[in-house]
Amino acid sequence: MTVTPERTTGPVPGAPARDLPLLLLGAGSDPASERGVDCPGELPPASDPDLVERARAAKAALGDRVFVLGHHYQRDEVIQFADVTGDSFKLAQQAAARPEAPYIVFCGVHFMAESADILTAGHQQVVLPDLAAGCSMADMATFDQVEECWEVLEDAGIADDVVPVTYMNSSADIKAFVGRHGGVVCTSSNAKRALDWAYSRGKKVLFLPDQHLGRNTAVLEMGFSLDDCVVYSPHRPEGGLSQRQLRDAKMILWKGHCSVHGRFTKESVDDVRARVPGVNVLVHPECRHEVVTNADLVGSTEFIIRTLEAAPSGSSWAIGTELNLVKRLANAHPDKNVMFLDKAVCFCSTMNRIDLPHLVWSLESLARGEVANVIRVDEETAHYARVALDQMLALP
Repeated sequence: MTVTPERTTGPVPGAPARDLPLLLLGAGSDPASERGVDCPGELPPASDPDLVERARAAKAALGDRVFVLGHHYQRDEVIQFADVTGDSFKLAQQAAARPEAPYIVFCGVHFMAESADILTAGHQQVVLPDLAAGCSMADMATFDQVEECWEVLEDAGIADDVVPVTYMNSSADIKAFVGRHGGVVCTSSNAKRALDWAYSRGKKVLFLPDQHLGRNTAVLEMGFSLDDCVVYSPHRPEGGLSQRQLRDAKMILWKGHCSVHGRFTKESVDDVRARVPGVNVLVHPECRHEVVTNADLVGSTEFIIRTLEAAPSGSSWAIGTELNLVKRLANAHPDKNVMFLDKAVCFCSTMNRIDLPHLVWSLESLARGEVANVIRVDEETAHYARVALDQMLALP
């Protein structure tokens, strides 16, 4: 059996901070970045009319040895081969619940595959069909940057009062950092519970890496004011904040965002309301604060799906989330008027790197006994990341 080099994740103790290399897409890789781009094999052409049949044949040949996970934002051509669809944490849990499958093919992005590797058994291998399927939000908080931030908090004399909370959309390195410092992971659906837990243990929270989810949860669900929140920028000296600002703040937000949800604006909401009388605006909490405060409903991906399922026939909905999911919801509910919130088309570009040729290549490689693009988190990082994940699962 041929095994390609594993992509490992984890900080090197004592290693100095370094600048990330500039890589041409498809022409190099950085093993310590979310955005590796090597593909150790020849992909079938996207024009191959037999791709669907090839995928079916390879999956059938593998049988119970493979379990395919498909994130809600994946293309339909990929989703049709998923054994389970869902959000990132649900999929990682589903992988852990299938110990009989030695191969987990994760049709999602890199941090999701990392979580699956952390939660699955040692004999299982998690495969990401394209290593370039990263996450811009997760890339916005590197281990070195967060370590430096913690030093800034220590210099301000407040680190002992701070509990770190990281969104699921973060690298294993960041989850491990949070686990080491007594923090917790959260999802978009349990962010308030995670923050309630954190504030029962400290006076302040460092919220990573999505500033919008942190701000929206603190202000809209916990009664904080916008003035209670400050934004730490890893690209400015001392985060761009004075020690006084850090001491006065209750919520220290990392300057990160989702490239898809961050594009929606208040003008998008105003425009759709002007065009579609009686429209219901439903958005994800990763959207900007002014979008969330002008929407009718706010919730996680699963909340959005459930809301559309329960909506009355004939109702109109403008959805502020990734376009693949919005299109799928529109097709699933032809009796309802379902549309994308923004006029501009917006797919998640990195999520969309998992296409049918990459999936076919992954499945056919496995069927030949060749395991490529394995995502493996080193033991120490996995241990502390699991501490933070387990704390999330134990939330009241």
